Amino acid sequence: MRKITLAAAVTLLAAPLAAQTSPQVTNDLTVTIAPQQYRICNDRPARPTWMDEVHPREAYKALTLMRLYELRSWEAIKETGDCGCDVRFPSWDAASAEYEERFATSTQAEHTQARLAIRNEQNQIARDVQDICETQGNW
Repeated sequence: MRKITLAAAVTLLAAPLAAQTSPQVTNDLTVTIAPQQYRICNDRPARPTWMDEVHPREAYKALTLMRLYELRSWEAIKETGDCGCDVRFPSWDAASAEYEERFATSTQAEHTQARLAIRNEQNQIARDVQDICETQGNW
């Protein structure tokens, strides 16, 4: 009997605490999407719209373009020694054009091989790029 009474007392005392920490539920279905905030360089150019609308089975295409974009920006950082926002996050136009020329008609397997090759190129310059960007507070 004492155990049941003790369990009931603990439960009754914990109920108000649980009620205070539960999330508020509303019927408001208004979409409120705030722009994403980054730690650095919040004025980044928007990605090409097709990347956000691509069918999930073709997401590998968007991944290839993202890798290519990042590689080209890292190469520019290493060449110029500048890690400013305009160098680190340039327009997507050049990378998109290169993607269309080199990879648009490639198979999924070819995209996978291309991403691996791009990643290997990035790994070769990663330390230099990180050093430049950390020095300038943009890593």
